[in-house]
Amino acid sequence: MINKSLFDGVKSRRKKYLCMVIMLACIVCVLMCLNMMIGEKNYTLYQVINTLLGNSSEGSFLIAKLRLPRTVAAIFSGIAFGVAGHIFQTLLRNPLASPDIIGVSSGSTAAAVYCILFLNMNRGLVSLIAVLAGILTSILIYKVAYINSFSANRLILVGIGTQAVFTALISWMIMTASEYDVPTAMRWMNGNLNGIVTDSLPLLIAVVIVSLAIIIYLRHAMASLALGDAYGTILGINVNLVRTLLIVLSVALIAFATAITGPISSIAFLSGPIAKRICGHNQSNILSSGLVGAILVLAGDFVGQNLLYTRFPVGVITGLLGGPYLIYVLIKQNKGGQL
Repeated sequence: MINKSLFDGVKSRRKKYLCMVIMLACIVCVLMCLNMMIGEKNYTLYQVINTLLGNSSEGSFLIAKLRLPRTVAAIFSGIAFGVAGHIFQTLLRNPLASPDIIGVSSGSTAAAVYCILFLNMNRGLVSLIAVLAGILTSILIYKVAYINSFSANRLILVGIGTQAVFTALISWMIMTASEYDVPTAMRWMNGNLNGIVTDSLPLLIAVVIVSLAIIIYLRHAMASLALGDAYGTILGINVNLVRTLLIVLSVALIAFATAITGPISSIAFLSGPIAKRICGHNQSNILSSGLVGAILVLAGDFVGQNLLYTRFPVGVITGLLGGPYLIYVLIKQNKGGQL
């Protein structure tokens, strides 16, 4: 009787989680349509669908060449940031362990700003160097934090210190650069979906799909590690291998998304906690975190482009959400004696 009750409870939670994921996916589709339809010139849903099917109609160029790449970039970068943030917060068992807070994306940002301000590189080369810099920064943070054994708190502290160093370096570069190049760098730093072309998307899409598939395959091992290394070892999990693989996949997601859109603020920080609120704490929340990330980027871009007195980059809008939540987390951890 007890076993049947437990089985029914697990089945009910899985059913609820599946319903929530479907609901989040539907919200993504609605926001995608709104972003494709509404702008300086509005189009009907029929015109958008007709263009996506390859038929020529009024607004085909604007929809297919400008709005479609922007929307696809928003979806896949949102998924990348959301999933990566959730993994870091789960593995390190700390809501502050977001890639944009502990310095993982700071190396990409600093390298991209240097290429824009001093080397005048095109967007393709800037993206490539940003990816490499993000990976190297993550390796540096991990190596410095790994002394004899892995420590989540040490990794967070090293990451925050690295973030501070790169932030200071970026400020210095902006102060010393030509004033004509600074606006371009600032737009990239704030997370910007402008100017994204179709040719830059296939690699991001491939990285997101492959990484997501591997992460979902490792979801049970990740759930075990969230309870502690000792628990994972008892279950026969190669703790160091699984943790390293998950961190590498998360860094790849962050690096490639940042290279395309810039560091969109707070998506990695907010997606996991929001997904847990919606779907519950007893699920892996990998897919739900990715979908929440996509929703935040799509909604932020829609608000920034259409609902305010002037146009703002998506990172400015999402950053306004992250600040209050960060203060809330700090106050909560301070009351709980975790700080």
